Amino acid sequence: MKRLLSLLVSLLILALIYWKVDLKSLWQVFRQCNGGWMVVSLGMVVPITLMTAWRLQQLMPPRQSTVEAGALEVTPRGLSLVEANRLILAASTLNMVLPSKMGDIAKAYFMQQRGHLAGSLALSLVIFEKTCDMLSLLVWCGFGLVLYPYKDGLFWGMTGGVVGGLVFGGALLGSRSLAQAFFYTAQAIAPKSLRAKLARFQTAWREMHDYFWHNRAQLLTVAATSIFIWFLHLLQIWFFILALNAWAPLLANLALSPLAILAGLLPLTFAGVGTRDAALILFYRPYFDGATAAALGILCTSRYLMPAIAGLPFLGQYLTNLRQIKKQMGRV
Repeated sequence: MKRLLSLLVSLLILALIYWKVDLKSLWQVFRQCNGGWMVVSLGMVVPITLMTAWRLQQLMPPRQSTVEAGALEVTPRGLSLVEANRLILAASTLNMVLPSKMGDIAKAYFMQQRGHLAGSLALSLVIFEKTCDMLSLLVWCGFGLVLYPYKDGLFWGMTGGVVGGLVFGGALLGSRSLAQAFFYTAQAIAPKSLRAKLARFQTAWREMHDYFWHNRAQLLTVAATSIFIWFLHLLQIWFFILALNAWAPLLANLALSPLAILAGLLPLTFAGVGTRDAALILFYRPYFDGATAAALGILCTSRYLMPAIAGLPFLGQYLTNLRQIKKQMGRV
């Protein structure tokens, strides 16, 4: 029901957008696009997915076996780049149909079921991966907003919010005591139905902190890779602009496109469709017209749609025990 409601909200916002934007003008924007830049920009999905899969490999613990008290300790199997790509694409497919990026939680369960990781560590790994993604997005957004020339009161407020979110997220990642205080506070004020889930996230966060902070080199590698991956994401959006024969400075794009992505993460619409499109039209007004911004919104949606379609052939092998997956996701 909630997913149906979010789909209706997306359709309503799109209807309002295309009521304001002339569809003939939108079609004309695509007709006059630069074919070479369009191929390059859409093709960016491939290196972005490969880099994301490689990062997932780096997050995995090294393979080793130890013997304690005469018993062999079972260790996780290695994760190949091919398998990591399959997991990333399958999670992309699920993220299109499940609420709140639950496809990534399902990815943790898939890794557990296929013997790559223990259940709690798999969830910890996914939480750390998504935390790095959010902080990396905020890094580029904050960098771009600080240098963005057309800041009014709204943009100064967003700059403060982004920088504050980055500092707070970094503090949670770096300080175990602050993270524990945050989770205890959240559980105290949250509805009773959410407290068990928050408690499990607290346990996973603590395990994640213990696991990743003991190896600073691995932590630095994953953090640097995440920042680079998100530069590729934002560069792809800039290439979309060039493909539409429009223009916005790269530094301005580093400020504006993350804001649109953040708008799409609000739990209001289906896969961010509608809110992300409206944000693009609003934020890019100094650089091009509404029809071009609406076309940019369609291309940005394709960034999520293409991996989701590519993940369909791999999804079946991960959903052989669908009831177990739903039960596991309900406990998180």
